[in-house]
Formats: sequence, structure tokens, C-alpha cells
Amino acid sequence: MITIKTLSQQFSRPGKLVWIGLRPKRQQPMVASEQVMADSQHGLIGDRYAGRNGKRQVTLFQHEHIAVIQSFTGQTLTPEKFRRNLVIQGINLLSLKGRTFQLGDAILQMTGLCQPCSQMEKTLGIGGYNAMRGHGGITARVIESGIIRLNDELHVIVE
Repeated sequence: MITIKTLSQQFSRPGKLVWIGLRPKRQQPMVASEQVMADSQHGLIGDRYAGRNGKRQVTLFQHEHIAVIQSFTGQTLTPEKFRRNLVIQGINLLSLKGRTFQLGDAILQMTGLCQPCSQMEKTLGIGGYNAMRGHGGITARVIESGIIRLNDELHVIVE
């Protein structure tokens, strides 16, 4: 008999990093990058959250949710609109709950959901906040430092 625990440890394929963005300052435009240093003490170097220890060192967004949010808003949207650091394709980020995973040379651990903020109403227009609900992505902390590059694969570490 297959248990839920067994099922929750099976992934059909790794995820793939398709976009990296850094937030240099609050409410300033995102800066796209081809790579970033993930530091266990400081988070993503160059991001406004760098230097803060805690559960929100890194934000990850599900690439497949871009199409969903576009359908709700009627807009063509690009990753920087969502203000998340890493856009991942091909793996359900919610399945990473309580998990550790490798992305490039870094090891990260999911710490929670990344809920939308009131800024989404301004960025996406009226109803933007509600369009993002349930599609805001996840937060993570850096467990082991390393370089993360575009097209790196996200592999779940099975314990």
C-alpha cells in the first residue's frame, strides 16, 4: 500500500529556474540577473532583504501561475511584476512544504507561503490582490550558500 508520505516524496521531474530578480530597494524596479549568490547568513546578495536572517530570505514564484493571473487580470504579465526573486517552472512549489531543496550550488528550505500584498493592487490594477491570492509563491531560507544560475534545476532532497 502506498502511503501519503511516500506519494509526497515522489516528483515526476526537477523544477527549472527560468528567471532571477533582485529588489534593490522598496518599491523600486526589479533587476533581472543571470545569477545570484545565495548566502546562508544574508540571503540573496543584492536584494533588499539581504542581511536579514529569517524565514523570508528568498521568494519563489510558480512560472505556471503567470498564465493563471493573466487570465484573471486580462493583462500580459512578466515575472518582475510579481516581485519574487526566483521563478521556477515544472515543479509544484507547494509540494516543497517542509522540504529542503537544491537549486544550483545552494541548499534552501521552504519556510512558508508568500502572500500577496497591497502593492499588487497598484501593480496589477483593480482586483490585482485577489488575482494573486493562492498564487503568491513561497518563501525560503538559505541553508547552504552557493551560486544560483538561470536554467539551474531544483531538486528536492529526500530525507
